[in-house]
Amino acid sequence: MQFKLYTDVHEFYRDTYEVLMRHEAQNMIPLGNIIIGHEGKDKTDWRDPVNWLMVTISDATGIQLTALMTPPHNVTLYATDNVINPEAISCLIEGLQGHEIPGVTTEKNLAEYFAKEYTLRKGIAFETTMSQRIYELTAVNPYIQKIGRVRLLNEKDIHFFPYWAEAFSAAASYGRTEMSIPQDPEPYLYRIASKKLYILEDDNGIPVSLAGYTREMETAIGVAFVYTPPYERKKGYATSIVAQISQLALDKRFTKCVLYTDLANSTSNKIYQKIGYKPICDSLQLKFEY
Repeated sequence: MQFKLYTDVHEFYRDTYEVLMRHEAQNMIPLGNIIIGHEGKDKTDWRDPVNWLMVTISDATGIQLTALMTPPHNVTLYATDNVINPEAISCLIEGLQGHEIPGVTTEKNLAEYFAKEYTLRKGIAFETTMSQRIYELTAVNPYIQKIGRVRLLNEKDIHFFPYWAEAFSAAASYGRTEMSIPQDPEPYLYRIASKKLYILEDDNGIPVSLAGYTREMETAIGVAFVYTPPYERKKGYATSIVAQISQLALDKRFTKCVLYTDLANSTSNKIYQKIGYKPICDSLQLKFEY
C-alpha cells in the first residue's frame, strides 16, 4: 500500500474526484470540500486548503482509501466502492503519526472500523457524538402543502438571524438548550451574503422557519440549517420550507438533494421521508478522547 500526502489541492481533486463520485450523495462532505478548494473562490475560515490534510492510500489497482480533514473538523473517509480494506486502514493510521485527528465522520461501518483501529494503536478511547442518516431526494412529494412564502435571507434579518443560528447550533450539539449571545455580526453577515439560506414567512410576513443549502456538487446539492423556533413548531413550517427549497434546487441544474439527519430526532426523519427523501446510508460522528 502507498500512503500519499498531498500539499496541492488541485492534484488531490484530480486524483480523487471520480473515485468519490461513485457515491456522490454519501460523499457530499469531502466532494463539496474539494470542489471549494479546487475552485479557490472562498478561503474563509476552514476553507483555505493550505491547512488541509489530504491523503490517499493506493495499491496496484488504484485508490483504496481517501482521507480529507479541514481543521478543526473531523477527518472524513471513503473506502472505494465501500469496500473496507484493512491494509489500507493500517497504512493510513501509520502515515497519520504526528497529525492530531479530533475524530472521524463517515459511513457507519468505516467509521467504526477506523476508530477502533486508530484508538487501539493510540491507547485512547472514542465516543459517538452523533448517529446520522444520509438521505437523497430526486422528486418532491407533490402532495406536500405549501405554507407561507419562501425568500432569501437578507441583511434586514440580522436582528434575529444570529439568535436562530446559535439556537440551531446549540440544538445540534448534543441537544443542548443553552446558547451564546452573538457579539460580532461578521460571521452572520457572511452567511447572509452567501445567498444560500432561506426564510419562510407566514401569511402575515413574519419569519417562522429557516433552511438552506450547503455544498454544491456536480449533480447534487446539500440541504441543511433547518430550524424553526420552538414557539412556531408543529405547524408544518419545516416541512414546507424544506420541500420548497428542495424543489427550487431541482428546478435549477441539480438532479438530487442530499441531507443529513440526527437519528435521535425521529420527527425530522419522518418529515424528510414525507417530503420524498430516501435513506442512502448511515453515518457516524466519532470523537477521539486523548
